[in-house]
Amino acid sequence: MDLRLGFLSSHNGTLVKAIVREINEGELDAKARVIISNNPNSLVLDFANKSRIPNYCVNSKNSTNPDEAILGKLKEYDVNLVLCAGYMKKVEDVLIDFYQNRMLNIHRSLLPKYGGEGMHGRAVIQKIIDSDDVESGATVHVVTSSYDSGRILAQYKFPRYENDTVETLEARLIKVECAMYPQVLRDIQQGLINLDEE
Repeated sequence: MDLRLGFLSSHNGTLVKAIVREINEGELDAKARVIISNNPNSLVLDFANKSRIPNYCVNSKNSTNPDEAILGKLKEYDVNLVLCAGYMKKVEDVLIDFYQNRMLNIHRSLLPKYGGEGMHGRAVIQKIIDSDDVESGATVHVVTSSYDSGRILAQYKFPRYENDTVETLEARLIKVECAMYPQVLRDIQQGLINLDEE
C-alpha cells in the first residue's frame, strides 16, 4: 500500500515527529502529506513548518464545520491513511465514513480496558496506576464513531510496576508508542495487516 499520510494532532506532536523521523531516515516508505491541528498554539504546527510539511489549524473558531474542512484538506493532499496522534477532539462521522478502515488511533492502554469518553492522556494513565493491573501497554486501532471501540490492529504489553507513578508509566508509554505506530504502518504496507478485514 502506498502510504500518503495525514496527521491529526493537538499538542506536542511527539508521535508525528517519530513517524516523520522514520520516513526521513528511510525506515518507513511513506509520505507525510499534511498535518492538521485544532490548536493554533500546538507545537506540532511549528514542527510541520520547520519540516516543510503543509499544515493547518482547523477548529470551531475558524470554520463553521471543522470536520468538513478537515476532510477537504485531507482530500486536497490526496491522503489515503489518517493517523490520529494525540488528537483531543472527537472525530465526526463525515471523516470516519469517508476514511472507513483508513483512520487509525493509538491509545494508552490495553483496550478494551480504560477506553471511552474522557479516557485520554494522563487520565488513562491515572486509571492504570489506581488499578491492580500488573501489565499495561498501548493499542493501535481503527477509528469508529464509538470511542476506542474499533478493530484492534496491534497491542504492545509491558509490566506495570507496583511503584510506578504517572510520570514513570507515561515515559515508558511514549517510547512504546513512538516505536509501535511506525511498525504498524510498515506491517500495513507489507500486507501483514489487512485494513479491510472485519
